[in-house]
Amino acid sequence: MQNFFSFKDVFCPKLFTTFRHYTKQQFMQDLIAGMIVAVVAIPLAIAFGISSGVGPTEGLVTAIIAGFLISALGGSKVQIGGPTGAFIVIIYGIIQQHGITGLLIATIMAGILLIVMGVFKLGNVIKFVPYPVIVGFTAGIAITIFTTQMNDLFGMGIKDAPADFIHKWICYFEHWRNINWWAFAIGIASILIIIFSTKISKKIPGSLVAIILMTLVVWLLRKYGNITSITTIGDLYTLPTGMPTPQLPTLQLTEGKTLLTLVQELFPSAFTIALLGAIESLLSAMVADGVIGDKHNSNTELIAQGLANVVVPFFGGIPATGAIARTMANINNGGRTPIAGIVHAVVLLLVLLFLGPLVGMIPLACLAGVLIIVSYNMSGWRSFLWLSKAPKSDFIVMLVTFSLTVIFDLTVALEVGMLLAVILFLKRTNEATVIRSFSDEIDPTHQNDIRLHGNDLDMLQIPPHTEVYEIDGPYFFGIANKFDEISQRMGTDGQKVRILRMRKVSFMDSTGIHNLEQLYMRSQRCGMTLVLSGVNENVFKVLDKAGLVKMIGKENIRGHINGALARATEIVKESSTK
Repeated sequence: MQNFFSFKDVFCPKLFTTFRHYTKQQFMQDLIAGMIVAVVAIPLAIAFGISSGVGPTEGLVTAIIAGFLISALGGSKVQIGGPTGAFIVIIYGIIQQHGITGLLIATIMAGILLIVMGVFKLGNVIKFVPYPVIVGFTAGIAITIFTTQMNDLFGMGIKDAPADFIHKWICYFEHWRNINWWAFAIGIASILIIIFSTKISKKIPGSLVAIILMTLVVWLLRKYGNITSITTIGDLYTLPTGMPTPQLPTLQLTEGKTLLTLVQELFPSAFTIALLGAIESLLSAMVADGVIGDKHNSNTELIAQGLANVVVPFFGGIPATGAIARTMANINNGGRTPIAGIVHAVVLLLVLLFLGPLVGMIPLACLAGVLIIVSYNMSGWRSFLWLSKAPKSDFIVMLVTFSLTVIFDLTVALEVGMLLAVILFLKRTNEATVIRSFSDEIDPTHQNDIRLHGNDLDMLQIPPHTEVYEIDGPYFFGIANKFDEISQRMGTDGQKVRILRMRKVSFMDSTGIHNLEQLYMRSQRCGMTLVLSGVNENVFKVLDKAGLVKMIGKENIRGHINGALARATEIVKESSTK
C-alpha cells in the first residue's frame, strides 16, 4: 500500500525539478516561446469561448488560469493548457440543458475525477483507449465544430439555433436568405489568409494575421464605408476591464430538483469531460516527449489537469486540457520548461487587462474562419481513410463512434464506442484462444514445457484411460465459458485421468477459477482425477488463494507434461489394483 501511494510517483511537478540546472539562456528561450504561444492562444481561446456558448472573457480566463496551473503543477515540461475544440460540443450541450450553473458544476466534478485518476495511478490506463474510438470521436467533433460556425461564417444572425446536428442544418437552410455577404467575404478571406500565411512564415500564426487584418478591414468598412452589418465580438459581449473575481456558483434549482439529482444528471457529462481531458492531455504529452526526448509523469499531469478544472469554474471559466497545437508551438519556438507555459499565461492576462477594447472589434466571421481551420486540422481525415482499409471491425467501431458523436452527443459516442471495442477485443481473444485435445500421443518438437532427455524426440505416449486437453491463451471469462462447454461434452467412458495443460495460460480471472472448480467437481463425479500441467507461478498463486490447490491436491499439479503423464500412469495403476 505504501508503494502504491508513493507521493513522488503520484505528484511530482516538472517545475520543481526545473531550477536545478536552469540557465539565463534557457529563460530567454522560454520567455520568447511563451510570448509566441500566447499570441497563438489569443484567437483560439476567444473562439473556443464564444463557440462553447459562453463568451470571449470565459475563454481567455480559462486559458490564463488553467494554462498557469497546468504548467506550474503538471507532469510535462512543455505542455500548454487551456480550452480546446474537443470540449465545444459537450459544453454547448450542457449549457442548453442545465445552464451555466450546470456547466460549472460538471467542470468541477470532472476536475475531481481527474485528480482521482491521477492519485490512483490511472495515467497509463487512459492510453489504452482504442485508436478507432479516438479517430471516430475526434472526426465527429471536427464536423460538429464546423457545423456550429456556419451561422457566423454566413452572418445569418440566427439566435438560439438548435443544438443537434440535423436540426441545426435544417435551420441554416431555412434562413439562407439572411446570408450577409460582407460577413461571408470576411470569413472566406480569413480562411485563405490562414492557409497561405504558412507559406510565407511558419513563425507567425496565420490565425493572428487573419484576425489583425480582418479586424482592420471591418473597422475601415465601418468608418469610411458606413457598412455596419458585420457583427463583432463587442456587438454581442461586454468585455471586462479586469480579471473576474472568484465566486461560488449560484444554484438555481427547478422545482422538485435537488443538488443530488442535478449531480446525478451531470455525472455522465462530467465523466466525458474528464475522459476527454485525460486522453487529449496525455496524447499531447506523449507527442511532446517524442520531440524533446523527455518522459512526462502521466499521474502528475492528470492531477494538474484536475486541479485546473476545479479552480477555473470559480472564475467563470470552462473545461481545459493540454492543447497539442499550442504545445507544439511552444516546442518549435524553444520552450523546454514549464516557465514558458507560465509566461504564456501572464501574457494572456495582460491582454485581458489592457487590450479588451481591441478584442471587442474582432469580427465573428473571422473567428468562424479560424475555427473552420481548427476543425479541418482536428478531423484527421487521413486517419479516417486509413482505417477504412484496416480490419472491418475497427472501421465499424470508428464509424459508429463518429456517427453517434455527430448525430447524438459525445457521451453516448464514447460509451458505445468503448463498449464495441471491448466486445470486439473479447471476440478476437476468444477466437485466438485454442483448445486442443490429445488422445494417443504428443509431439515434443512443438511443446515448450516438455523436458527432453538427450536426443530423445520420440512421441510422448499418453497412458491408457487418460485424456489430455490444452488451453492455448488466457483463462478468463470469455474462454472459460467456451472451455466449460467443451469439457461437458468430453468423453468419460472408461477414462480415469483428465490432464489439463495450462502452460500458455498467463492469467486467470474469477470466472476461469469457477469453471475450473466445476471441471474438478464434474471429473470427481465421473470417477476421474484432474491433473494440471505447466501451471506458471502467478496462476499457481491464484489457484492457491482460491483453495483449488488444496482441492485438486499438490501432487496433481505438475510443472510440465512429463510429470503430468507420469502422475497419470500412477493413478491408472492404482485404480487397476483396487
